[in-house]
Amino acid sequence: MENGKNELENVLPKDLGKEIEYQSTSIVSKQLLKKTNGNITLFAFDQDESLTEHTSPFEAVIFVVDGLMEITVGGKLFKVSSGQFIILPPNVSHGVKAIEKAKMTLTMIK
Repeated sequence: MENGKNELENVLPKDLGKEIEYQSTSIVSKQLLKKTNGNITLFAFDQDESLTEHTSPFEAVIFVVDGLMEITVGGKLFKVSSGQFIILPPNVSHGVKAIEKAKMTLTMIK
């Protein structure tokens, strides 16, 4: 039963926007969940900060919690704002840039 109790300690409603703070000229990340079949990471980007284009063998979903981001997927540029999400197919190049201060979650499915 002790093991089950530990699992339930993190079962609480939380405000994503308050789980991480912005840092000047930086990208901050916080892993919310890590499992063998995937993970969820929360990011806070200062304005104009970016992650260069890259590929991943896994499907992923970016959900913009706050702000506005430019997300490039397969060479196509998308503007994604607070409350919106975009799916990143596996093995397709993608990159992100904060047009203004922005927070996002990245859910990677293995």
